[in-house]
Order: sequence, then C-alpha cells, then structure tokens
Amino acid sequence: MASLRRLPNSPNWIACFTLPDGRRAQRSTGTPDRHAAQRIANAFEDAAQEGRRGRFTEFQARKVIGDIYAISNGDQLASSTIQDFFESWLKRKEIEATPKTHERYQTAIHHVLRFLGAKARHDITHLSGKEITLFRDALAEKLSAASVNTTLKILRTALGQARREGVVDTNEAERVAMLKVAAGKNARRPFTMDELKLILKAANEQWRGMILVGLYTGLRLSDIAELTWLNIDLENAGVNVVTGKTGRRQILPLAKPVMRYLEQLPSSDDPSAPLFPEAYAARQRSRNSGMLSNQFYEILVAAGLAKKRTHGSIDKGRTSRRELSDITFHSLRHTATSLLKNAGVSDVVARDIIGHESEAISRNYTHIDTETKRRAIDAMPDIT
Repeated sequence: MASLRRLPNSPNWIACFTLPDGRRAQRSTGTPDRHAAQRIANAFEDAAQEGRRGRFTEFQARKVIGDIYAISNGDQLASSTIQDFFESWLKRKEIEATPKTHERYQTAIHHVLRFLGAKARHDITHLSGKEITLFRDALAEKLSAASVNTTLKILRTALGQARREGVVDTNEAERVAMLKVAAGKNARRPFTMDELKLILKAANEQWRGMILVGLYTGLRLSDIAELTWLNIDLENAGVNVVTGKTGRRQILPLAKPVMRYLEQLPSSDDPSAPLFPEAYAARQRSRNSGMLSNQFYEILVAAGLAKKRTHGSIDKGRTSRRELSDITFHSLRHTATSLLKNAGVSDVVARDIIGHESEAISRNYTHIDTETKRRAIDAMPDIT
C-alpha cells in the first residue's frame, strides 16, 4: 500500500511504495496537495505491482507517466507513436503544401516507416539519432546521396514540428549528418545545340512540342504535361500557368518555334482540352512523373545520348540504386538559363523567366514586364 510522508523543509509530499524487487522506494510527487499526491503514489504502487507480475509493458509505462502528469498539471501529456505522428503530420501537410511537395513528403515518410517496421509502433521519443543514422545508411544503398539528403531534410522538418508541439524534447534528425555529394557527380548539365537537334529528330510529334515548350519556357515536365488550351493565349503568344512545385503563377511569352508548333496543331472548341493528350493522360493516371521521365530517357537512348537501361545484369536489379544520368528533361531548364545568359539577358530577368527565386526580385519587389521577357526569349536561338 502506498503511503505519503513530507520532509520538514519541503512543501511537496513524498510517495512511499514497494518496487518490483521488494525494496521500498520514495519519490517526490511534486505537489503539496495531499489528495493529488496520494493518487500519484497509488499510480507508482500500481505500476510496481504490474512489474512484479511481469506484465509492465512500454504502453503501460507511458500511461502511468501520462496519468501522473495529468494529475500534477491538469492537462494531458503530449505523446504519440512514431507512425501515428508521421501520419498525422502528413495529413496536415496535405493542406499546407503543394501536391508535388506533399508527394515527396509521403515518399520520404514511407521510406522511414518501412525501415522501422514494428518499431514504428513505439513511442516517438524512441526514435534516436542512431536509428536515423542506420536508416540514412540503408537508404543510401538504394538512392543517390542527393535523394537521401532530401529525405533526411523532410525528416528534420517533421521532427521539428514534434519538438515544437512538445512531443519530443530534441530533434534527433538534426544530429544526423547529411551525405557528401561528390562535386560534379550526377550533376545536371545543359544540352548542347547539337544534342538538342538529335533529341528533336528522335522525338515523336507530341514529345517534340513538349521539348520545345520546356526549352523556351523553362517549365518542368509535370507542368508541361498538364497544359490545356486554356493556358495558351495564341493571340498574344503567351502561356499562363500555376506551377505545381512552387504554386507560383507564371505568365510567359512564347518563342516563335513554340508558336509555330502550336499553330499547326488541330484546333479544339474545348478550352480544357490538353495540348499533349498522351502526356496529360499519363499524369491523370499517376501524379508521379516517373513514366514521362522514362519516356524522355528512351528518346535520349534513340538519339544516342544515353545507354539503354536493363534490369537483367548482376547487381543491377530493381532494388539496386539507379545510376543517374547527367542529362534529363530537367536539363532543358539549365539549357534555357544558359541560352538566356549567352544572349546577354540579365540574371534577374533570366531567373524570372525560368521561375527561380531571385534575391534581387525578393528584396526590391522588382516587376519584370512582359515585353522585357519577350525580348529576352526572342534573343534565344531557334533550334528548329
């Protein structure tokens, strides 16, 4: 039976109870309220009795601590399992982040939970820096260093939220170092003019249009695939689009090669009709751009700019880390930037066209007018 005593120089009651091994113990209840102190002492005693019976589980331990905290503070102790917290965090991010960003968050958390397995049902305070380091190293066997670092950054963001909510005391992911990315390794580079001509020659008509739009606007593959006639202003030779990754609205002039391509397409009475139907349908089937990226890679193979991928060779199966190419559809953004710079376009204007955040624009709230951007785009060479 738990009892109470109080030291002469302390206002708080001391709980006296028997430990599972039979020894008597004394613990401060942290309260001068005798009734509350007795409830805390009884909680200590009940926990010790469960321990003697060999039935004191981690869940029960958390419950006892939570009950004592509630008695002392009149509020519930914030706690969560690893899986519950991450799933709750993803739910919040579903309305806070763009669909593309939320998709990356989901992928990262899926990797974490899959690695932890049954441990994901443990309290989140058990997720240590050591465990996260093991996860990082295991993921590095399958993904590139850059992808692993992105996952680790997402984990830091999620656990940062847990710390702010009082669920954990420290952000253990911040204790884990990022992987070193070798300089120049797998770095994206611009296409050369000769390479662009080979790619256009190898592409079918629809992909030819997507490549031209990518080159002369800097838009990402996913945004181009989702373009409809509603986004296009043929009269003023422009495109108006809200980017999927950043949610930024971009109003861009269209270069003459892009206009020539669009003008030869069959007209549509439906403004919601896609510019590139096959790519649009692929995006509707899956929000992941992997299928389209693979199609573009096959164009690179046909153009003689990449090696055909195979999953049949030893140590090169689907579970092994894929070697990244230094040229992808994203390289068109690098190419557009290079062509603009080579044409003498200022850094501020080039960043605005490509959609990169410019320090100068953010600082001075500079507005780049359409005519300035049109002159810049018209200065790019006609690869057709």
